[in-house]
Amino acid sequence: MLVQPFLFHRSDFVSPQAQLSQPIVVVAGWMAILFAAGSSVSADELSFQEDVRPILSNHCFACHGPDETNNAAGFRLDVEGEADLDEVLVRIETDDPDMIMPPEEMHKPLKPEQVAVLKQWIEEGAPYEKHWAFVTPASPELPDSLHENWERPIDRFVRSKMESKGLSPRPRADRRTLIRRVALDLTGLPPTTDEINAFLNDTSETAYEDLVDRMMAKPAYGEHMARYWLDLVRFADTNGMHHDHYREMTPYRDWVIRSFNKNLPFDQFIVDQIAGDLHEDPSIDQLIASGFNRLHLIIDRGTALPEESFVKNVVDRVSAVGTAFMGLTLQCAVCHDHKYDPISQKDFYSLYAFFNNFDGAPETGGRRGTDFRRGLQAPYIEFPNDEQAAELERLDAELARLQSEVNELKQPSPKAPESTQAESTKAEATDASAQESESEKTLANEPTLTEEERKQRLQQAQNQIAKLTKQRDSIVVNVPATLVMRERSDIRPAHILIRGAYDAPGEPVTRATPTFLPPMPNAEEGQKDRMDLARWMVDPANPLTSRVAVNRFWQQLFGVGLVKTSEDFGAQGQTPTHPELLDHLAIQFMQSGWDVKELMRSMVLSQTYQQTSVAPQEAYAADPGNRWLARGSRYRLDAEVIRDQVLSVCGQLNPTMFGKSVKPPQPEGLWKIVAMPTSYPNSYVADTGDKAYRRSVYTFWKRGLPPPQMTIFDAPNRDSCIARRERTNTPLQALMLMNEPQFFSAATVLANDMLEEDRFAGETDAEAARLIAAFEHITSRPPSESTFESLQHALTAFQKHFQSKPGEAAALIKRCNDPAVQSITDSAEQQRLAAWTMVVHSILNLDCVRTRE
Repeated sequence: MLVQPFLFHRSDFVSPQAQLSQPIVVVAGWMAILFAAGSSVSADELSFQEDVRPILSNHCFACHGPDETNNAAGFRLDVEGEADLDEVLVRIETDDPDMIMPPEEMHKPLKPEQVAVLKQWIEEGAPYEKHWAFVTPASPELPDSLHENWERPIDRFVRSKMESKGLSPRPRADRRTLIRRVALDLTGLPPTTDEINAFLNDTSETAYEDLVDRMMAKPAYGEHMARYWLDLVRFADTNGMHHDHYREMTPYRDWVIRSFNKNLPFDQFIVDQIAGDLHEDPSIDQLIASGFNRLHLIIDRGTALPEESFVKNVVDRVSAVGTAFMGLTLQCAVCHDHKYDPISQKDFYSLYAFFNNFDGAPETGGRRGTDFRRGLQAPYIEFPNDEQAAELERLDAELARLQSEVNELKQPSPKAPESTQAESTKAEATDASAQESESEKTLANEPTLTEEERKQRLQQAQNQIAKLTKQRDSIVVNVPATLVMRERSDIRPAHILIRGAYDAPGEPVTRATPTFLPPMPNAEEGQKDRMDLARWMVDPANPLTSRVAVNRFWQQLFGVGLVKTSEDFGAQGQTPTHPELLDHLAIQFMQSGWDVKELMRSMVLSQTYQQTSVAPQEAYAADPGNRWLARGSRYRLDAEVIRDQVLSVCGQLNPTMFGKSVKPPQPEGLWKIVAMPTSYPNSYVADTGDKAYRRSVYTFWKRGLPPPQMTIFDAPNRDSCIARRERTNTPLQALMLMNEPQFFSAATVLANDMLEEDRFAGETDAEAARLIAAFEHITSRPPSESTFESLQHALTAFQKHFQSKPGEAAALIKRCNDPAVQSITDSAEQQRLAAWTMVVHSILNLDCVRTRE
């Protein structure tokens, strides 16, 4: 029996049928535990990385790990040769509550099978291995190619691992599923009916490859790819914290979108963000990219001392670098050595030293002048268009002239020397040019102003300055600008901060990379800067950067990374399910010139990616999370994709790219709940017209209260760097989709378009043709016979309902602000449109619409 995966909400949920077999699994599990408890020797060879290290990390390293200041017994279990392993064995096997390890107060007891693993490991000589993520990847040998169409490297690694687990792959998904899958994965938008038909009719051998290339060539590709990166770097339109004032960083978002669309090499993408301002002659784009270092939260003036704010900002920068590029929780070493990973406090503050040399105004959220209203704090750059630049140049020249006049008018009036009138006349006649002051030159047309005239002229000039300044400000507030990074000329010293306290400096440190990773090239040669750090980050010897990147791109396409904990490649993270594949992809990525499009292309062209997600129930029971990739991945779409899809299929999505963030409609009064009276802005004014229908990536993101349409579907608030979103399924999500005004309005627009389309006029059964077309337009496939019958019954029921209650029909369509809909005044037409709106709305709410299959 095949299980249709749309019966489930998550790919890692087991079907009700599969749950019937759980008692057998439980019994088998207990048998394994009993066997393990009775014998310490396993038939399988232990892997330190996969079997032993996770146990030690979760149960032992907190007290016997890298943080020696918290080492309870004076020895470490994360390095070889320090522990008395016979004593360890006694401690993990004892029943004595005073002797057992881990101690009961930790609430992390070892399971019998874990004790058995550790016992076997110790009996085999307790071999250690360096943590896999900290070893520079080497090219693994490709598994043999034994299966037709599974010859790509990705497929060979996956098929080999799959078969070692006793699993078999699923067939290739049908073409309709494939085009919808690849369109959503590469552009975040569903395919159009024309695109579907073109793909279905393309009989060439390269039809699918050509489809992939077309999708990656779309501007929507960059918008979709950027969304994941904006989560990762905690991009937002406000400062966060307390007042949560407006901040202008949208040019950074535009740069990210452009970078993915033009396929900027990923190593350059990283370098420009860490140190774009330190290029010898940085371009505007490189300066914008350096704004990555300005995306942290900002504490408002008056809520913390400037010194404390400064330290928090630098710590946030270092933590972001650790998460975004290294896949490590560096911030754990702010107050003490990391408890699980070999990151010392000195390592952290040596990285801190790269980022504490910021040159700019104190980042404390001041509230003065045009810069505050523009969301800017120095240093920043501006890029006005030609018209703005010309007008600003004219105004600046006029303001300079007027200010010079004011300065002269404020000078004391010239007085005649104390001498006879004759001498005065002679002096004026013979030495007029020598005695003429700068003031008199400026006022040559009025050389004998009286005091009253001088005051009048002064007031006139000052009034004109005020008027022109107001004109200038009205232009400036619309000039694109963004925060950037800039170094001080003199290097600020850095210290280890004792317990992380901003006012407790300890040992001084110099700029350096973590000691457990390969050293920075020529590290001993002079003072290093952020550019050196950036280049070290993308050096082929660095074991983390490429692995972390390819894992996250894999996560985008398959729903979960080869390393599930994509935010943490350290000891507390999960080991990769396919370590050889991860290393292969990392090396190929670097050798390709860090070509993101080529990497994405190789993944979506694999047979692994193209498998159907429909699988037997035993396949779901054997691998609920699809970690061994024996079927196509299936998961609920992210918030932005759900919203953009609704607007797209209903013909309302505004394709305009770039520019300032927009505010689509949301329930009134939400901002007032979290905004202080002095917050700027403290109230939400929704955009109208086309702006309200722009892609979700351009939505204004207030950290104190992000868009509720997004957060209900697990979007983060972007206070911190998020490498992967959790996926939940809650009643609130269904309620939001059913009642959200913009979604309901979109359903009405599509229903009206369907009713007005001329192509159905010649149909024998126009209503049936419309139903089939509406369903296919939204879901990318025609309805099954049973689904079509359900749609017909629903339409008939809705029609009867609104015919009996015409007032409800009129009220329903009034919720739509589309002019064509609002112009419908005939009651019969309103009733018909209301019924079709409900049918369309029902289709939009189907599980298959909000699911990537």
